[in-house]
Amino acid sequence: MYKIIEKTVVAHQINKFVIQASDISKKVLPGQFVILRLNEKGERIPITVAEKNIAEGTITLFIQEVGKTTKKIGELQSGDYILDVVGPLGIASDIEKFGTVICIAGGVGTAVIYPIAKALKEKGNEVITILGARSKDLIILEKEMNEISDKMYIATDDGSYGVKGFVSDILKKLISESGDASVANIIYAIGPIPMMKVVSGITKQYNIKTIVSLNPIMVDGTGMCGACRVTIGGVTKFTCVDGPDFDGHLVDWDELICRLSTFKCKEKEAIDHHCKLTK
Repeated sequence: MYKIIEKTVVAHQINKFVIQASDISKKVLPGQFVILRLNEKGERIPITVAEKNIAEGTITLFIQEVGKTTKKIGELQSGDYILDVVGPLGIASDIEKFGTVICIAGGVGTAVIYPIAKALKEKGNEVITILGARSKDLIILEKEMNEISDKMYIATDDGSYGVKGFVSDILKKLISESGDASVANIIYAIGPIPMMKVVSGITKQYNIKTIVSLNPIMVDGTGMCGACRVTIGGVTKFTCVDGPDFDGHLVDWDELICRLSTFKCKEKEAIDHHCKLTK
């Protein structure tokens, strides 16, 4: 059993959990994730570790309520327990001295990119951050990202904060101002699948190396279920054991989007059933 030390609502349906997990905090690296399970018959939920505190033996997770299980997790409070927290899993992100790095995050993807951006900054890179969300109240970790960024830009779909539009609009502007691919040595893009697809399409035109994180499709986390199969450069990979980071220019995005929609009807049924029980 893993105790929730702190639970904070940081945005609409986005919760921050600080969990006692000393063994994981000692080993987890940027880009790696854990698998949560609420009970013996519970669904396995993969969540990237946003922060760790080795001295206190804790890890920090940001969990968005999008399905039945994540909604049930959102009902937990400080002092409650989670049955299983397994990890760290996945291959850690590649952290090197690249030069100039652009970190692009959409929605709760900011929690995934934060430890990566922080580690890249500690390596001596210039970090340019672009954050995006549907509206101002869905922007998370703004202060923390600003502290580790040399430049930071924000875009919201409704124009309630920063630039009205998408993160891809800001990226296009930065590329246009630089005149070529010299805008960055590498780009990390993490967030909704459509956003990562668009960003990868833009950067491919300029041959700017782009790394994406494909956590959204993971289920089992160990490579046993096969649900997270993706095609990377014509080769089948498992997101959980071969990733979650991949070259965005090599991802078969159409196949990935199709696979993600496979269980949408069943997911909606589960959410509707849960909502009826909690009314």
